[in-house]
Amino acid sequence: MHSFYNFVSGPLAWIAFLLFFGGSIFRIVRMLMLVAQKESFIFTYMSWRYSLRSIFHWIVPFATVNWRRQPVLTVVTFAFHICLLAAPLFLLSHVILWDEAFGISWWTLPDTLADVMTIIVILGAVFFLVRRVTRPEVRFVTSASDFVILAIVSAPFVTGFLAYHQWFAYPLMMGLHVLAGDIMLAAIPFTRLSHMLFSPFTRAYMGSEFGKVRHARDW
Repeated sequence: MHSFYNFVSGPLAWIAFLLFFGGSIFRIVRMLMLVAQKESFIFTYMSWRYSLRSIFHWIVPFATVNWRRQPVLTVVTFAFHICLLAAPLFLLSHVILWDEAFGISWWTLPDTLADVMTIIVILGAVFFLVRRVTRPEVRFVTSASDFVILAIVSAPFVTGFLAYHQWFAYPLMMGLHVLAGDIMLAAIPFTRLSHMLFSPFTRAYMGSEFGKVRHARDW
């Protein structure tokens, strides 16, 4: 079990980081190159003002018409994504690992709050799963890969929660937690999780087109 943990937290973790950073840079550069080759006119109306205006409205709960039309989905979506990002980034044990490896550290969350945020992510994943199965308009555009993505996202939180509370076999849960984290990190640039990379560009494009060309709002 020690050799398994050492592998997933050592060589495999480095591979995951390389895939994440390398893949992210590759996807973004490739996107910009394709735009320059096929639709270079887009750059002529890109605007910082309208781009930031659009991004701001879409990252604020209920600031857009679509957010207000679906209040439950809006609350769950924002809570899910905030906890998804904040819990791993500010978890005490994770910050300690960064401090030991690179000598850098930052503010951390209380363990109880991190525990609550983990539960929010897990319940959010269950909500999205049920929604994909029960809502006809969502089920119509759902494929098997969507369920795989939900599993990839929720696995690090489920295993981390089990490991923290030392339920079942702690060494096994810790190893699976790190493995799940490696898989999620490596999958981001190459799956639909890449929306975390491209959403600012999408909103900037939409905001610029609507604001500078159509003289309308995109929210």
